[in-house]
Amino acid sequence: MTYEAIAAPGKLVTDAEVAQVVARACPATSYRGKKVLLIIPDGTRTAPIGTMFKALFAEFGAVASAFDILIALGTHPPMPDAAICQRLEITLEEWCARYSKVRFFNHEWDNPKALRRLGVIPADEIRALSGGLFAMDVPVDVNARLFDYDEVIIVGPVFPHEVVGMSGGNKYLFPGVGGADILNFFHWLGAVVTNLGIIGNPNTPVRAVVDRAGAMVNVPKKCFALVAKDGGAVGVFAGTPEAAWAGAAALSAQHHIVWKDHPFHTVLSCASPMYDEIWVGAKAMYKLEPVLAEGGELILYAPHIHEVSVVHGKFIRQVGYHCRDYFLKQWEKFRHLPWGTLAHCTHVYGTGTYENGIETPRARLTLATGIPESVCREINLGYKDWRSIRVEDYAGREDEGVLLVPKAGEQLYKLRPASGRA
Repeated sequence: MTYEAIAAPGKLVTDAEVAQVVARACPATSYRGKKVLLIIPDGTRTAPIGTMFKALFAEFGAVASAFDILIALGTHPPMPDAAICQRLEITLEEWCARYSKVRFFNHEWDNPKALRRLGVIPADEIRALSGGLFAMDVPVDVNARLFDYDEVIIVGPVFPHEVVGMSGGNKYLFPGVGGADILNFFHWLGAVVTNLGIIGNPNTPVRAVVDRAGAMVNVPKKCFALVAKDGGAVGVFAGTPEAAWAGAAALSAQHHIVWKDHPFHTVLSCASPMYDEIWVGAKAMYKLEPVLAEGGELILYAPHIHEVSVVHGKFIRQVGYHCRDYFLKQWEKFRHLPWGTLAHCTHVYGTGTYENGIETPRARLTLATGIPESVCREINLGYKDWRSIRVEDYAGREDEGVLLVPKAGEQLYKLRPASGRA
């Protein structure tokens, strides 16, 4: 059974409506003496996580024997306690007093002792799930803490996503709290399909793999899938990870996709301040690539970003950013490297070709960040001094083929089907 609260047009779901959904989906009488693990995203996702945490704790926190938090980092750096409190919209003092029973844990994707092997998705299934693109056994590991609890509750937003199509649901398990094998596999699967072929589509081969892996987690699970907007939510869906996600994905498509009538030769995409490295800030590229014209340029404007990737920077600087075919046509040279990192490299570079040793991008990506020009050239991306850019010069010029996106990374921009264009 699913429960939902959808705001009226122009409104946000109220705290009272959230509390009603929580009470119906997770009544206190069902949690007396139970141990509950709440899985939430890190700070790279906009959503009223604090509202949900407080509503859940108010409903059954006092009667549950455990109420703990696990951060679905994927491969992102761990969050300190102060940052987790900020994510939960509480102070450190409140954590030590009112919420003192709540323990915080960061996922450890690269620590084998922190993981449990659930089994293997066999090659025949992978062939079917991937539409014939791959046929290989894929091991599935997940954070071992999940099995210390009576129930796992996933809380997180749903947005258009470059790897899986629409984020959320079981994606907070894989890669959120999953191991490297499944993560690397389905990210590379998404890269082979390409960002343009996946982003914003709910039913993708990657989603099929993620849901198949999610079914292997045999702990009782619930999910609160949120459609975030303007600091709150326009929709809250509760149920199984699959059902809650499906409802939120449909509503997200209505709120998080911006349709344009023509492509743009120049896009100034201003990455949100919540992105602190290219690994996550590149969402400002992924979400705009569909409206970038052939031969055009996307300028990723983010003076606050000074890192390519704390975790993956070594491999990125080793191979550089390239199109999919650059790797596929030289696969023996690259197959030993982490596939998830290769996938990131193709998504950031965008669509292109590699023929007779010559790589040709469909369009150009230029970094106007705190990353030095020498590093940009080393990783095969363009460079522009961010100090030379006046953001206001890009405003109001859509008719000229120039698009300014002031807070990029979550809204997907797509071209309206030809039959519907003006």
